[in-house]
Amino acid sequence: MQPQTIDLLVLPRWLLPIEPAGLVLEQHALAVHQGKILALLPAAEAAQRYTATETLRLDRHAVMPGLVNAHTHAAMSLLRGIADDLPLMTWLQEHIWPAESAHVSPAFCRDGVSLAAAELIRGGVTCANDMYFFPDASAEAFAAAGMRAVANLIVLDFPTAWAANADEYIHKGLELHDALKGDSKYGGLITTMFGPHAPYTVSDAPLTKIRAYANELGIGIHMHVHETAGEVAMAVQATGKRPWQRLKELDLLGPDFLAVHMTQLTEAEIAEAAEFGVHVAHCPESNLKLASGFCPVARLLKAGVNVALGTDGAASNNDLDLFGELKTAALLAKAVAGDAEALPAAQALQMATLNGAKALGLDERIGSLLPGKQADFIAVDLDALNTQPVYHLLSQLAYAVNSRQVTDVYVAGRALLRGGLLTTLDEAALRARAREWAAKLRP
Repeated sequence: MQPQTIDLLVLPRWLLPIEPAGLVLEQHALAVHQGKILALLPAAEAAQRYTATETLRLDRHAVMPGLVNAHTHAAMSLLRGIADDLPLMTWLQEHIWPAESAHVSPAFCRDGVSLAAAELIRGGVTCANDMYFFPDASAEAFAAAGMRAVANLIVLDFPTAWAANADEYIHKGLELHDALKGDSKYGGLITTMFGPHAPYTVSDAPLTKIRAYANELGIGIHMHVHETAGEVAMAVQATGKRPWQRLKELDLLGPDFLAVHMTQLTEAEIAEAAEFGVHVAHCPESNLKLASGFCPVARLLKAGVNVALGTDGAASNNDLDLFGELKTAALLAKAVAGDAEALPAAQALQMATLNGAKALGLDERIGSLLPGKQADFIAVDLDALNTQPVYHLLSQLAYAVNSRQVTDVYVAGRALLRGGLLTTLDEAALRARAREWAAKLRP
């Protein structure tokens, strides 16, 4: 039989498919053709079966699915460090919202997302779920970088540079969804979901409309929920209800609902999250920095809730390093649960990959390395001193690797990072634009 000609054959030291959980393949190959995964098979067999246009030999590396950042505000990379060491509401109301009111524009979002995309790609993130203003400009920037992204159709009650009121946010969001649906624009890299900001910024009427449109269009809803104790207390004082109860009564909760932060939960709310099939995006470093509280990850997972990982924005983290977030999440879960066996390495890696894809409704396309899925994968060099010796690959990836060890990043079979060099973004130009914005934004 003649060997089949394919686009790419990847030959790593280790291959981590994520599915089945915990599986590590050694001396195996990843075959890629026309942007999709064709097969995972022993390297010797691959040499007989395929002739590859390109062969990527990675003798010191682990190859795994690209990381999925389930919650970020990418354009806020231009606000990194502008207001630190403050509680959430002071940070938002006295610093971030005024800066955004004065400066956010399509250009701000394009430049901020481009800067963020470079950082995300370098850190092994191939897909980001992004909630911010001017999602049309953000989608354009993500697509130009070659990244996969979920552009949120953001909704607020109050006016911003993007829209004047909730109805206009929804209208503009629907226009963007129509422009992006299908694979005709940006090669299918950009999808959408609704992004009502939070229970304290969006009233009942818009939320009711969002639920109806989400049902009609078959897209998800992504919202900050129970981020702080103060938020919950404020809602109870104003309405007599915890925000979760209000969202439940409005029929927001369901398997298409992604709740971000979730640091203030009762046992009944955890049980309901599992019952409704709600997904949770855990952002441990942002929660720690803003002293927002601790998401009860171990209890959520035990209840059967799908928990993904996000960095939040660079203005409250202050980086977009999902490998760092993965380690923090694993360690924090153990401390909060008082159990060293809570959130083991294999589960933490799944949270950063397949669980994120599930939360975004993309798990049939990405999140694991299976034949037929999109060829979104990364290579991590384990030869660095901080990851030697390698006894247990999953432990090294969860607890010892840093993002600088990511050397190669592919989305749909296209290299975005090759040998540590960005292929779709100009680093010098990004630095120059960041300095220009800093001169405008400096407090």
